[in-house]
Amino acid sequence: MTALLLLPLLLPLAAPVLARRTLDRLAPVAALWVITVCALVLAGCSLAALGVFVLTGLLKLPVFATLGELVHPLPTAPDLVVLPAAVVSVAALAGFAGTFGRATLREIRAFRSARTEAGRRPAAGDLCVVDSPHPDAYALPGRPHRIVVTTAMLRSLDAAEREALFAHERAHNRGGHHYFLAAAELAAHCHPALRPVRATIRLAVERAADEAAAAAVGDRRLTARAIARAALAGQATRSARPEFAPAVASGPVPHRVKALLAAPRAARRAAAWIAALLLACTTASFAASATGMLDVHHRVEIAQGEESR
Repeated sequence: MTALLLLPLLLPLAAPVLARRTLDRLAPVAALWVITVCALVLAGCSLAALGVFVLTGLLKLPVFATLGELVHPLPTAPDLVVLPAAVVSVAALAGFAGTFGRATLREIRAFRSARTEAGRRPAAGDLCVVDSPHPDAYALPGRPHRIVVTTAMLRSLDAAEREALFAHERAHNRGGHHYFLAAAELAAHCHPALRPVRATIRLAVERAADEAAAAAVGDRRLTARAIARAALAGQATRSARPEFAPAVASGPVPHRVKALLAAPRAARRAAAWIAALLLACTTASFAASATGMLDVHHRVEIAQGEESR
């Protein structure tokens, strides 16, 4: 049982490489869905495994064994294995909860500040222009959705590039990309190996919006130029926007520009294999955690005298 529950903690180590290769080979929207769902499942399975270690360790203590109505010793690995594993799991869960709680509070404050700032400005449809010397543009979720752009950013682009910029940000709001970014942030706080996957999901979000903008304006070169100029203008800007508010200058811009300037690639068999490997890794993690939890449940029932071995 203990060895089986190690799988959900080890399999996320393969996720960063598989996620990046999935994004390189699948269409951006498809890759975004596959990577995000897999990251969430891997994160949830790792938390479940840690939770089982904690529960098993607690039931080894007399006071918790009494609360659990155990009439026989809980059949598990030796105490020298179970108790240290429980202590480490408690520390890991506490650390994850602390960092995620602080990040959540920071994001809530940034979101409220951004919505307040946008609410002070007159909006033209979904467009909100903020008078600022710092070039910046981002999609702000909420009701209603807003595209926030500073006057400095507008001055940095010509009319055609502005339309590409607006199309990019509208694609973020239309695609609900803030949900994917929030999910990536959650997964990154659940397992250290999923932190690089957060960056891949951010890149997938931007690539999806890039392709949508290019389709909307009908010019991939124009979209690439707008992204490059917006990133160049805003490279020295330290924005106070929340992390889940996607911005045109986010991610590795040279990679995004190169992808836009290249002709869209046809689907290849290798793409399906890479995605299948990521899904298989996720499925194995889910199966291991589910089997481990069922096994612990069975052992608890044996210790309670409800079932025989």
